[in-house]
Amino acid sequence: MQIRLPDQTSTEHLAAQLAALCTPGDCIALSGGLGAGKSTFARAFLRVLAHDPQMEVPSPSFALVQPYDTSVGPVFHYDLWRLDGPDALYELAWDEACEGIMLVEWPERAEDLLPANALHLTLTSGATEDERFAELTGWPDERLSGVAL
Repeated sequence: MQIRLPDQTSTEHLAAQLAALCTPGDCIALSGGLGAGKSTFARAFLRVLAHDPQMEVPSPSFALVQPYDTSVGPVFHYDLWRLDGPDALYELAWDEACEGIMLVEWPERAEDLLPANALHLTLTSGATEDERFAELTGWPDERLSGVAL
């Protein structure tokens, strides 16, 4: 499924829709280049699940993982850009995170440790500075049937 996101608000709306579909055990693998909108998506996703539109959501770039308590249980936001290798994930509560909801930026660095049932969301730039395209794969079409902008 490909979705056109004409602006940041559309990216945030997509994040809210996907947050409503997530349950413990789900993983969203966020791919895209620097500035593609991964952090914008993650911030909106976490704010929806925490029921706090003003919640500060720092990038986990240096800590590599930031856990959150939400109404649906724990959510772990990973940024694997600086990961030394997939074996280092075990030091970052990876097994525990797999039981909660995971947002994983730079998921290719997790290699085969990424959950097999992950939703892969790839963001790419569009024709304008704010436009993005989101490609969603990995979940059945039926599960994504309510996602629309």
